[in-house]
Amino acid sequence: MRFHFYKEPTKTLTQVATKQILKLNQTLANLTRSHRYSEALQLFTQIHSSPSVGPDHYTLSSAVTACANCRDVAFGTQLHAHAIRTGLKAYPHVANTLLSLYAKAEDLNSVKWVFDGIENPDVYSWTTLFSACTKLGHVDYACEVFDKMPQKGSVAIWNAMITGCAENGFDEVAIDFFCEMHRMGVMHDNYGFASVLSLCGLGLLGFGRQVHSLVLKTGFLGRSSVVNALITMYFNCRSVSEAFDLFEEAEGAIYDQITFNVMIDGLVSAGRNKEALEMFKLMQEACLRPTELTFVSVMTSCSTARVANHVLAQAVKSGFETFTSVSNAAITMYSGCGDLHAAYQVFQTLEEKDLISWNTMISTYVQGNDSKLAILVYQQMQRAGVKPDEFTFGSLLASSELIEIVQMVQALAHKNGLILKIYVSNALVSAYAKLGLIDLAYPVFKDIESKNLISWNAIVSGFLLNGLVKEGLEQFSNLLMSEHRPDVCTLSIILSICSSTSALKDGKQVHGYILKFGFSHQMCLGNALITMYAKCGVIDWSVRVFNAMTQKDTVSWNSLIAAYAQHGKGNEAVRCFEAMQDASAVKPDQATFTAVLSACSHAGLVVDGTRIFNSMIRNYGFIPEVDHFSCIVDLLGRAGYLDEAETVINSKQIEAHPNIWWTLISSCAAHGNLRLGRTVAGFLLETEQNNPTVYVLLASIYAAASQWEEAANVRELMNRTRVPKIPGLSWTKS
Repeated sequence: MRFHFYKEPTKTLTQVATKQILKLNQTLANLTRSHRYSEALQLFTQIHSSPSVGPDHYTLSSAVTACANCRDVAFGTQLHAHAIRTGLKAYPHVANTLLSLYAKAEDLNSVKWVFDGIENPDVYSWTTLFSACTKLGHVDYACEVFDKMPQKGSVAIWNAMITGCAENGFDEVAIDFFCEMHRMGVMHDNYGFASVLSLCGLGLLGFGRQVHSLVLKTGFLGRSSVVNALITMYFNCRSVSEAFDLFEEAEGAIYDQITFNVMIDGLVSAGRNKEALEMFKLMQEACLRPTELTFVSVMTSCSTARVANHVLAQAVKSGFETFTSVSNAAITMYSGCGDLHAAYQVFQTLEEKDLISWNTMISTYVQGNDSKLAILVYQQMQRAGVKPDEFTFGSLLASSELIEIVQMVQALAHKNGLILKIYVSNALVSAYAKLGLIDLAYPVFKDIESKNLISWNAIVSGFLLNGLVKEGLEQFSNLLMSEHRPDVCTLSIILSICSSTSALKDGKQVHGYILKFGFSHQMCLGNALITMYAKCGVIDWSVRVFNAMTQKDTVSWNSLIAAYAQHGKGNEAVRCFEAMQDASAVKPDQATFTAVLSACSHAGLVVDGTRIFNSMIRNYGFIPEVDHFSCIVDLLGRAGYLDEAETVINSKQIEAHPNIWWTLISSCAAHGNLRLGRTVAGFLLETEQNNPTVYVLLASIYAAASQWEEAANVRELMNRTRVPKIPGLSWTKS
């Protein structure tokens, strides 16, 4: 770009120069506002070198602004020197743009130097200084300067301190400034309210409610930005009902796209997916066009392919088909629905794939237990020239079912310089442990310099998975002595260890830890405690834990029913099942019926067992699975109703499974039913010819019927087929 400067007669020189510089200043300002910073600086250079016109304070201010926006500190420093030489630095707007230049360059010393040279700082000067100080972590200096301010009546200056501290991790300081501002009678505005509300999490719900009251008192509930901040605050504090109440309280005219976005995102985060979809529908009925963020949030709430297809169609209709973030969310959405083919179709049609796209597709196949396709996508990623990160390798390790693949991924992580990333190290520990190679997992764990809680959970879980419960407990003890504290996942793993070894003493200590550190409200831990006490033989404590739980889910009831079943308390299990049916908050699932039928079987409750089995089909619509048939056949067989058990097996509803045949042959042996025992043995010998137990049981049935010759023939057959009978062992030493 080149501008021409014309010479005029001497008498009009001043007038022409003034006219020219006004026009050039306007052009310079337009270039800066249009983000054409290089052209703006070229124009300034031409003006500066022109013999007929020279830059004035407006020219200089626009040029410094261009330098600040394009981060050209070198050019900006030259302009600063020019401002000092020409005296133009005395103009407030020149000094303020210099402040902005150094603030954006994160040069706090230069910011302080320029600020100290301003004779009468205005509001912009103060806010720029405070914003730079808080952003760069110099909050103490900002507070010191703020305290020395002669006038503190400007809400913008208070907001600069509050917002600066809030956005840079100094939450308590921000809240203190907000409260001090209120005490001094300075009126809050929508920016201050929004900033301080963003700080309110679980522990600050009470303060958030006080701010809400102040919003009502000062009339700012009519501002959408404040309403949005309040809704977000209530969701962050997990008070969904108050978020809903506020949404309904605010007038419809206040709603904007952000209002619906925060409602949808908050509901999704709270696991209330159905309501999130209803809010999405309400947003469209309010004639508000969904945004990119709307679809990213809504897609997280879709759990069925039908709804997923509808939402994706809406996104395409709204013009978001080419948006990478929306496509990435669509891949995750279809993955959650179990439709891997649809997920891959979205991935294939995405033109601009980013790292998240590739990682999402790899993770999708990992969750679908298809490690081969996950590796194939990784190879495509490499050919596309996209560099993997730690999450790429973490996902690949999670899907690895072969030691060769784990070692290959480990080598690739080394090659890409990511082996020391904590996410990769933790995934390696889990991968080796899952493959039964705890001797390889433990050295990786030991080599992690800065272990996080996931590292500890991975190794403790790894020892449990490999049957090394003692070592798992030792690592848990080491965790307690570290800087980290167990979470719900850790405690669940340890309770599983205690259950597997009937370690009542250790289990009680973990229970004490749960009570002491406020984990008692966690349902999953209550469920694990019920199981642990039952496995340790203390059924009374299982009942006490269950009764003490403020919230119970289906697993809670199942755990107690299973506990009664393990202890042979069939009547109590049935009563617990009936109480569960009366509880409106939960419904029995297939595991419930397995537990209660098992209890009936062990206690010989034929009438109750058959009634419950029939209700499972008629009242709840469940199709019985192998475990249910095994339980009902065992129940009938134990009680001697072998004909009825045979009828169940021969029904069209069941495809006989070896487990069911084993249950029935044991009953035939116990009750000496030769006819049925011989038939069942025939089926078992077709599938398990080399299992000596079949021969032993059949021989016992013949012997019980005094058919000694047939019993001998069975034993002879076992010897001819060279099926070894495994001898019994005793732990008792003579």
